[in-house]
Amino acid sequence: MVEEKEKISGELLPLMEDFYTIQGEGFYQGHAAYFIRLGGCDVGCVWCDVKESWDASAHPLSHVDAMCNKAIASGGKMAVVTGGEPGMYDLTLLTEGLRNGGLRTHIETSGVYPITGRWDWICFSPKKFRGPHPSIFKQADELKIVVYNKSDFEWAEEFRSEMKAGCQLFLQPEWSREKEMLPLIIDYVKANPEWQVSLQIHKYMNIP
Repeated sequence: MVEEKEKISGELLPLMEDFYTIQGEGFYQGHAAYFIRLGGCDVGCVWCDVKESWDASAHPLSHVDAMCNKAIASGGKMAVVTGGEPGMYDLTLLTEGLRNGGLRTHIETSGVYPITGRWDWICFSPKKFRGPHPSIFKQADELKIVVYNKSDFEWAEEFRSEMKAGCQLFLQPEWSREKEMLPLIIDYVKANPEWQVSLQIHKYMNIP
């Protein structure tokens, strides 16, 4: 039986999958990246394309040392921790191991929990289904809004004014609504050039 202390300390985390690929979204789009996808999410986005990640108990607990060793062995320079919602867990030991192995540490989070661990890049992607913790606004390096409806542009602007100076601003069409939303995003960015367009280019390339 797993010791509760180990789980609380962040030594063991529910690992859904990990793989070396190309970052498909946001500021580091196109860069090689080792992804660590943790299971567990209580945000509940209706359009989520990895709903199988929601149930943490469906994914085996993995020791952070094993995860870090695989990431380091990949030869990559950047590790992206995603989910699910990775902020549910204490990621201090995971980020220490990755950084000690020479990797940049990136996280993709909805921001509903306070950030733990040491991060070189924090991508904050808020969701309407659950509000973010207020501490995320001055920590995030990147704000990525998934655009599903026309109303999401106004919603995005509510966050923009809260972000720290220099935060990169992205609007990304939800994949199933790309044909409808992308033309609107293009027009919006042209009229509001502080924003940038993010596309899920990994899906165009048919890679994970």
